[in-house]
Amino acid sequence: MDLARQPPLNTFAGLALERAAERRDDDAWLHALERDAATRFLVLDPDTRLLTDTDGCRPRLLTPEERAQLLPDVRASLLGVDARGGGHFLLCADASQAAHMSDMLDAQRIHLRKAGMLFDAFDAGLFAYASGLAHWQARHRFCPACGGTLELLAAGHRARCTRCGQLQFPRSDPAIIVIVEHDGACLLGRQASWPEGRYSTLAGFVEPGESLEDAVRREVAEEAGVAVGACHYHSSQPWPFPASLMLGFTAHARSRTIELRDGELEHARWFTPDELVQGIEQGHLLAPTRLSVSWRLIEHWLRERAGIELGELCEAAATT
Repeated sequence: MDLARQPPLNTFAGLALERAAERRDDDAWLHALERDAATRFLVLDPDTRLLTDTDGCRPRLLTPEERAQLLPDVRASLLGVDARGGGHFLLCADASQAAHMSDMLDAQRIHLRKAGMLFDAFDAGLFAYASGLAHWQARHRFCPACGGTLELLAAGHRARCTRCGQLQFPRSDPAIIVIVEHDGACLLGRQASWPEGRYSTLAGFVEPGESLEDAVRREVAEEAGVAVGACHYHSSQPWPFPASLMLGFTAHARSRTIELRDGELEHARWFTPDELVQGIEQGHLLAPTRLSVSWRLIEHWLRERAGIELGELCEAAATT
């Protein structure tokens, strides 16, 4: 596959924010930034739903004055500084606080998957970043070594055990996702729980001591029984559901033999560009949602192999 042309950014990727990691222990700087008029605070509830404007199409960010009135005792975690110098912080509200703010501000609360389809790139990426950090903070409150209580440091990006002093850091779980090609056709599969007709690229988590390329070959072999040779990196996507990093690849199969092995897929098959087009046009084949890097992999492959735009194809099919 020709990777010379840069693919579009995946959803949640390319967040234009300086994370300012080197300033996370600078308490004086942090306190000043929290009070700066250009600073804004993003609010998540215990279900990691985001406070949004009434129409639900953009975050309802708090000013420093609103934060002081509504959530004065909630510790702020630094997300970063935007191009204009404005700070962005995360506030994790409890259920009663979130309900009160929704009423006071006439705001909605939405989940990240929905926001990814509605928000612009900056707001979607900021929500994904905040969601991943909030999940780590909520799920890592005790030391895995001694069971002691963890205290947050570094503006919410590091935790230290109050008993043994061991440090803990946010983690991302790497997972590969791959479009496999053989002689002009791509390999797609479906799980039984998916909507009727939906097919997607194959994916799976990277195991300990495993390279990304080896994970690609193992996952495709386990799920579809297909032997993969050469594979190449395509793009990545933060996927905080709850803590994954999706690493997209293209790959070439040594043969078209399919043998479902691990029971994860209900069905897998090869699609030529013409078969993809016909299936989508006739309504019996559903592409993955635009939210996923799987969409980008199929989009790029179809463009390179047939000069067809997946988005235009799906939009035309939806209107017929």
